[in-house]
Amino acid sequence: MRIQEQPTCNAWNHSSQHAFQYLNALNEEGIVVRSRRNMLKASMQGIAGLSIPLLLKSNSDAIASGTGSRNKKSVILLWMTGGPSQIDTWDPKPDRPLSNRGPFGTIPTKLPGVRICEHLPKQAAILDRFTIIRSVNAKFSNHEPNMVFQTSNLEAEPRSNPEAKHYPAIASIVAKERGANDPAMPPYVGFYRSPSHIAFGGDLGQQFDPMQGNLAAKLPIYDLVGKDSGKKSNGDMFQLSKGLSHERILDRRQLLTDLDQFRREIDISGSMGAADVFQQKAVDMLLGHQARQAFDLSLEPEANRERYGDHLWCQQALLARRLVESGVAFVSIDLSYHTASGTWDNHGDNVPPYGGISRGLKPLLPLFDHLLTTLVLDLEERGRLDDVLIIAMGEFGRTPMMGTQGSSDGRDHWPEVMSMAMAGGGLKHAQVIGATHADGGTIKERPVSPGDLAATIYRYFDVPVNGQYLDRRGRPRNFVDQGEPIAELF
Repeated sequence: MRIQEQPTCNAWNHSSQHAFQYLNALNEEGIVVRSRRNMLKASMQGIAGLSIPLLLKSNSDAIASGTGSRNKKSVILLWMTGGPSQIDTWDPKPDRPLSNRGPFGTIPTKLPGVRICEHLPKQAAILDRFTIIRSVNAKFSNHEPNMVFQTSNLEAEPRSNPEAKHYPAIASIVAKERGANDPAMPPYVGFYRSPSHIAFGGDLGQQFDPMQGNLAAKLPIYDLVGKDSGKKSNGDMFQLSKGLSHERILDRRQLLTDLDQFRREIDISGSMGAADVFQQKAVDMLLGHQARQAFDLSLEPEANRERYGDHLWCQQALLARRLVESGVAFVSIDLSYHTASGTWDNHGDNVPPYGGISRGLKPLLPLFDHLLTTLVLDLEERGRLDDVLIIAMGEFGRTPMMGTQGSSDGRDHWPEVMSMAMAGGGLKHAQVIGATHADGGTIKERPVSPGDLAATIYRYFDVPVNGQYLDRRGRPRNFVDQGEPIAELF
């Protein structure tokens, strides 16, 4: 079936392609719509010509034949933008001089003999649910854009390599290889203040970019230094204002709104009942009904909303839990107020706006402690923790000695080593992997690379660790750049 009508709008002048570009909506093939009535004329038979139902059926056939993934696994990445100090979080050095050990004390944890920062008491109490990795090698990583660890490619450093933007995110490869756990949901969602804080689809194509979650939910608005404005974002991705011209329907948001306006008319006509299951799923994905509900925090019980709290990051963590339960495979949360290098970039109190360890990092830790443990316990209580892998990390560590850049207690970037935490996913936890030397500045044993982290995520998702994709020049590229799954977790 082919409809020859063309949209009258000729003002396609967006600076970047939209997320549905791969559907080739501007090509003179398939369905070209300029009004709601035309779409109704096309009816469900026209929708059957869209590629989405075919992709959904292909994915279903792959699972049935054993070549696709049957698991319902998800990842929530808590990205501590700017690089948290390993010594002042998960790898304390209490016996060292103050200039090295920092101003914080340490506390015992649920794991015998393991101590962490005193400002992470909630995590200490349930550390048997976690794996702490103290020997992560970040030598090739930089921040803004934060891409080496999020892509696993050592060359994905845009400050030194102009080709870095072409390396796809780990999450984008997951999106391409296995898709969402429910086809009515996007596979990859990101909450971020700046696109430089997150990795995108690169050579895989913009259809594997993250859906920007903060445009779809009503969230508190914070300024660049973390002050709550008392206002909330519109969260209007699924609820655009009426009166928009039909000529603008090519925009994804206008398309979703326009389709929503005639949902009832489609249902009354009985056309939905005549469509097969893949067509119905395609229509539901386009209408955004399931996604709209997942992003609507008002549908969450009040007691659980209060449990997480009103802070922006906590609200995003609750949304992440709702999203993975609804079928999203990968959610990344940019834990940063600032749009530049990031809130965890604690150079010193004389280096605004991030502050040093005492005044910059200290206020973040109780908030992060609450966010992380609430998310883990909520998933555990709901029987979902084994299906959701939570990863908390940044792009590198901080210098072992304080006082950088003329500050009293700031720490500069330190790619020699960093620490990170993992929980859930049905993996083996209650352990500490790796160690640093006495001052916490270099790896002593069991280095873990960006490639190791990526390989671990792919194995968890049943994505081939030795898989490849074709770059924009048609050359094969490995999913994993120099790495193996972290054996202690499996």
